[in-house]
Amino acid sequence: MLPRPLALFSAAVLLAVLTAAPAAAQERGNDEPRTSPNASVAQTIGTTNVRITYGRPQVKNRTIFGDLVPYGEVWRTGANEATTVSVSSDVAIEGEPLSAGTYSLYTIPGPEEWTLILNTAANQWGTNYDADKDALRVTVSPQTADPREMMTFLFEDVTAQRGTCVLHWANVRVPFDVRVAGR
Repeated sequence: MLPRPLALFSAAVLLAVLTAAPAAAQERGNDEPRTSPNASVAQTIGTTNVRITYGRPQVKNRTIFGDLVPYGEVWRTGANEATTVSVSSDVAIEGEPLSAGTYSLYTIPGPEEWTLILNTAANQWGTNYDADKDALRVTVSPQTADPREMMTFLFEDVTAQRGTCVLHWANVRVPFDVRVAGR
């Protein structure tokens, strides 16, 4: 038999656990389907594997860029866990060198240009952005495109030396060049 103070403490802890509010569907570890399902896309360029893993938010009749995703502010570029970009060997993104590894992807959207940010703090929930951990920042140009309900990453124009990765959501496409280092 437990001493009375320890028994009361144990009962209080058990009561707190049993009456805790259920976790939200977007939290890690929840088995419920996510509102923004996870996805990944992978492409081999030469012998380099490039993989992007991300949550796919939907438009749902909202104005996305300049409203839900404000211009001029750091955006986690997806939903749920931070979007990650993994490269199996050194590459160049828009001509700037990037070492092999896994990075979180952030962007700063704008109507005329976007800043693409690869950050060394890769495995995190949501946005815990720390500019001191940036590995790369480049500026890219958005393009007007046919509407796309779910945010999507895809690769186009792939050769043995390079490929174009495209972020496409709502009526915006944001292409960026991925080139195998030394080619």
